[in-house]
Amino acid sequence: MPRPMTDRSPLAPAAFPALPAIAGVTLRVAKARYKNWDRCDLTYVELDAGTAVAGVTTQSKCPSPEVEWCRDAIPMGQARAVVVNAGNANAFTGHRGRAAVEAIAAKVANHLSCQPSDIFVSSTGVIGVPLPIDKAEAGLEAAFTTAPCGWEDAANTIGTTDTYAKGAHVSAMIGDTRVDLVGIIKGSGMIAPDMATMLGYIFTDAAIDPALLQQMLSAANKRTFSCITVDSDTSTSDTVLAFATGKAGNAPLASMDDAGADAFAAALSDLCRQLAHLVVRDGEGASKFIEITVEGAESDASAHRIALSIANSPLVKTAIAGEDANWGRVVMAVGKAGEPAERDKLAIRFGATQVAAGGLALDGYDEAPVAAHLKGQDIVIGVDIGLGEGRATVWTCDLTHGYISINADYRS
Repeated sequence: MPRPMTDRSPLAPAAFPALPAIAGVTLRVAKARYKNWDRCDLTYVELDAGTAVAGVTTQSKCPSPEVEWCRDAIPMGQARAVVVNAGNANAFTGHRGRAAVEAIAAKVANHLSCQPSDIFVSSTGVIGVPLPIDKAEAGLEAAFTTAPCGWEDAANTIGTTDTYAKGAHVSAMIGDTRVDLVGIIKGSGMIAPDMATMLGYIFTDAAIDPALLQQMLSAANKRTFSCITVDSDTSTSDTVLAFATGKAGNAPLASMDDAGADAFAAALSDLCRQLAHLVVRDGEGASKFIEITVEGAESDASAHRIALSIANSPLVKTAIAGEDANWGRVVMAVGKAGEPAERDKLAIRFGATQVAAGGLALDGYDEAPVAAHLKGQDIVIGVDIGLGEGRATVWTCDLTHGYISINADYRS
């Protein structure tokens, strides 16, 4: 049963998409009641034997025990289930937190007659409160026997401050075989992945070697999840996992040289980008979706850091929230990034309108088209550093009073 969504983001899609079932994947949700609420908060996804797994996790130096568990299990390359707890991050909880993860993995492994390392666990919510093992085990007992559910129920159940369920679907041809990829993701605040973002789960019926799946996911992550920010804060729990059941019957992919590997990698990257954008569009309090492209930097890495400096600037974000064409704040953010840049080579545009070049405002600059652009919901900022060939794009949202309202009383 999906939880009620309130104050749905104005940037949300019109509706949750129609997503196909993935053979070998069974979704269930249950009420563990990790908080004082009457909603499903435990998601249990059962995966058929033979499912391959890959994953990326937070770069935080204070990771949750769930992240550490997944890091240890991912290299083994196989999965039978994933459990997601919402309402309690179980991070910074010492041995009690680790014991909760071990108890969950052991209970599911016993249920499925597999190894605990085949079970993947994620938790999201308040940091510093140990996950109650009794509630987790009771929630699992309920999940084991409840009827399977659909993607939207699962996407709702993994959410915390999300205002809408997030899911997407792509497909690819491997030889003559069509394979499907479906993803669900949660995330709204504490989003500045230095790798992943929040909690995301991708399921495909493709047959693919786990090492190749890992290579593709890591590459896709670098161009998508690692290029979004809501508030510059990196979570202790960020995890993205990809599961491949192999049920499509395609010739198994083992290397990028195999026929169809390029198509599958492109589809995976497209799915990751869609999911990443859905998170930004649900940024806490967001009213504008912002794309920032930096080109002409000394390297792609330098362009990425400059773009994030702009995207994470509270002054840039509040100006856009107020629909104020204050492009001087972009100049400020470029200058403070700590990357090579020269004032007199810098060029800036908002939407299709050039506002500054050669270190000063464009001669005859008319602010009217920029002001009109800022009244929309999708904002584009372009910066040319003028030094080299480096290029990067990042995505963020504006910063409004809503962000403060949500986070000032998050625990209540």
